Amino acid sequence: MKYRVLIDANDEKGLVHKVSSVFFNYDLNILSNSEFVDKESNKFFMRSVVDGDVNKEELSRAVKEVLPETASVRVIEPKKKNIVIMATKELHALGDILVRHEAGELEANILGVVSNYDLLEPFVSKFDIPYITVSHEGLERAEHETKIIEAINSFEDVDYIVLAKYMRILTPRFVEEFEDKIINIHHSFLPAFIGANPYKQAYDRGVKIIGATAHFVNNNLDEGPIIAQDTIHVNHAHSWRDMQKNGRDVEKVVLSRALKLALEDRIFIYANRTVIF
Repeated sequence: MKYRVLIDANDEKGLVHKVSSVFFNYDLNILSNSEFVDKESNKFFMRSVVDGDVNKEELSRAVKEVLPETASVRVIEPKKKNIVIMATKELHALGDILVRHEAGELEANILGVVSNYDLLEPFVSKFDIPYITVSHEGLERAEHETKIIEAINSFEDVDYIVLAKYMRILTPRFVEEFEDKIINIHHSFLPAFIGANPYKQAYDRGVKIIGATAHFVNNNLDEGPIIAQDTIHVNHAHSWRDMQKNGRDVEKVVLSRALKLALEDRIFIYANRTVIF
């Protein structure tokens, strides 16, 4: 049996040796191992992939016994995680995820797509994935969000919610409902270019680099722990529409990259930051 062992603990001498000894005592083969110490916060992070004949709960208990009392230990059996995608009108980020999923590149079961418009349903239906439209028209934000939450909870065991250019601000209630489970993508101009048409604002300012940021969602708009980023160069010859087109290309790649990291249990969240192995 293969397991991913994720450890987050206060640092002290000998932790790698202690954990490795547990693996050895259970006759486990270490397929990969990564560790990092944040010296400023005295935090130790470790991700190991092991293979062998051992009960998951027993392995977790044995690892915890050799670590500081406040340590967090997760022993995860690699398998496809369940995700729900949220979208509004833009197709590029959603389409990239669906195509990658169809090609077998993501360790995920896409349970459904939830949107406040029905515009993308014809495209999503080509992939035989359920599509739920929850219109916001005529509803207060809280009432609409309640219906969104109900739609998501109609699926069982949702591991992650992916905001594939979902263009409505989420309330603290929604974030709390799915804490550390919501992954968002936005153009990297924020907070420098806030509001309508950031690419036009960037063009008017004469920027030379554009990009995208994927992050977990918290209650501070677009300021959650960053998972992945990328940039491309632009110049005076690019119109704001050229920037928008190129920016969308970056957005979809960065979002899929971030999702893949989450699905493979490579992310540790702490202090509004991430450690990624």
